[in-house]
Amino acid sequence: MANILLLLALPFKVLKDLGAAPWTLMVFHCQASAVTIYISLYASIAFLTFIIVDCYLQDRHTVRSLRLQERGFAWLLSVVVWMLLLLIMVPNMALPTKPVQVQRYLSCTSLKEKIGLHWHTLTIFLCTALFLNASAAVLVSSGLALRRLLRSRSDLKLWEGNRQVMWSVVAMALAYMLSFIPYHVVRTPYTLAQTKVITDCQTKKQLFLGKESTLLLSVLHVCFDPLLFFHLNAPFRRIIRKFLSCSRKQTAGDAEEEFVEETMLQRTDKQQDPAA
Repeated sequence: MANILLLLALPFKVLKDLGAAPWTLMVFHCQASAVTIYISLYASIAFLTFIIVDCYLQDRHTVRSLRLQERGFAWLLSVVVWMLLLLIMVPNMALPTKPVQVQRYLSCTSLKEKIGLHWHTLTIFLCTALFLNASAAVLVSSGLALRRLLRSRSDLKLWEGNRQVMWSVVAMALAYMLSFIPYHVVRTPYTLAQTKVITDCQTKKQLFLGKESTLLLSVLHVCFDPLLFFHLNAPFRRIIRKFLSCSRKQTAGDAEEEFVEETMLQRTDKQQDPAA
């Protein structure tokens, strides 16, 4: 769902950044599609964190870990994440804006009233807090997984059983850190520039370029999440393969039905010609 929202909202940002969007589309991006991008970004961060923790818990056969892996608990976590993000982000769409003179490039903060700017700042810090908590869970899970992997090297059977799971956790944790940490390092000082705490023009320009480039890295990671899950997560891989096999069977069945119908029509035509 997060990836679909991102794919729907991303073209508006691209058009705005290229200067090819009309004024109404730029305003729409600032009020709606930009917020949608950040909702999908932080939803992806939360769900990727859950997947990394789940990969680690798959090798922990305790009663607590089995309860955390139940489907009902997963649904509950998903609902909590979406409700929390909507509660934080949607007011950025709903709060009133002020009229701005039509210009070629539009800064989204220039549309915000004072209350909107304050809520925007609060949103950034709340999302940063969410990211820090998610990062702590990722680091703890990957650290424990790596420690367990190194301890199991002496037992060949245990090593073979744990190696795939543990390397999956470590690989996803590395992808997580490389994709999302640079953006959040730049995001906080850039927010201070937006709220005019930082006023130097050159510094603001550098922070803007840094924010956009690191945001691109984060967005690319979100786009490639399904490929990463397919490569590292066996249940997800089985679901995709089952879906593709069902689609192929349905396509083959449709083609066979069309062939039979064409054959029957040809036979009918041949029988009608002598009769005529």
